[in-house]
Amino acid sequence: MAGYRLYIIIALVIGAAVTATVIPLIIAFCRKFGYFDQPNQRKVHHVAVPRLGGLAFLPSMAMGGVISLLFYFSDTVTTPNFHLTAALMIIGASIIYILGLFDDILNLSANLKFVILAVGSAMMPVCNLQIANLYGLFGLEALPIWVSYPLTVLVIMTIVNSINLIDGIDGLASGISIICLSVLCYLFYDMHMAIFMMLTAALLGSVVMFFLFNVFGKAGGHKIFMGDAGSLILGYVLSYLGIKYMMTAEQDIYTDVNPLLIPYSLFIVPVFDLARVALTRLMDGQPMFQADQRHIHHVLMRCGLTMHQALAVILGMVVAFIAGNLWLDAAAVPFTVIFFIDAALYLLFFVVAYSIIHRREALIDLLTEE
Repeated sequence: MAGYRLYIIIALVIGAAVTATVIPLIIAFCRKFGYFDQPNQRKVHHVAVPRLGGLAFLPSMAMGGVISLLFYFSDTVTTPNFHLTAALMIIGASIIYILGLFDDILNLSANLKFVILAVGSAMMPVCNLQIANLYGLFGLEALPIWVSYPLTVLVIMTIVNSINLIDGIDGLASGISIICLSVLCYLFYDMHMAIFMMLTAALLGSVVMFFLFNVFGKAGGHKIFMGDAGSLILGYVLSYLGIKYMMTAEQDIYTDVNPLLIPYSLFIVPVFDLARVALTRLMDGQPMFQADQRHIHHVLMRCGLTMHQALAVILGMVVAFIAGNLWLDAAAVPFTVIFFIDAALYLLFFVVAYSIIHRREALIDLLTEE
């Protein structure tokens, strides 16, 4: 176990170093060819910012993961094995990566993006990486193939879109991803899954470095957004790693944690936000994917929080849901009950938030009239 830590550090450092090297080049490229995220009334930034920072993620993960694994295999008697799931994940990730890049540059239609995302997502169940069991959620256990295959694709597409759509303020998509990757890296480390822990660590290093550029970089200097190339690939890889953990944890006799609980808990905030926003748009007779200011970060900023304060609150929510659900699971609370507790707490959060907004706006109107 102690030996794994060195290789995790190697992967982490290389992932961060590659990103630190590549991002200034991406910024220069964006400035030369005009690839900027332009401000508008829906967005919270007020100046144009380079938007292709997510292009650094996949190369950084690949280089950090491969180099650390080469060190690992050269120092141990372990023989590298070909993993079909890893190979197909790379193919699927490459499809999503290219999709994000072309969308950032050409602004692809929603229908075309949907089809390409579905093809990339279908790579997972094709290689038998699938959600074949709900482990008691809504009273369901093992699922037939005709249910598990489309469910897996639907879940992957939902996670990818949730990470993509919540990427609305500095550090939010990357911050959530850092929490998810940290948890998954530890879990793979605990289960002695060398390949997956090192790939996860390499991507973690890359995303941490991007977070520093994104949150602390100055506009006109080294500030950069990840763009769809980044948010889509993060959502895809995170969904892959979550499903891989779930399928492996099912066979781990040393853990009593529900195999689905941790992957579910990691994505509560972005997925619940996607569902809430989509439903409220439909209830208002608006297109489900029409951009507006209903996302959780918009709501918190309407409450009077700054962008960084909203970021801290949301990341705190992610950690709280993970810790709270683990505590409930340890207390033998049924998974379905945990789900409804989460949903109730999430809705209560917005009831309180909108109450604050209404009072705040009423006070502003009163002061304006005076």
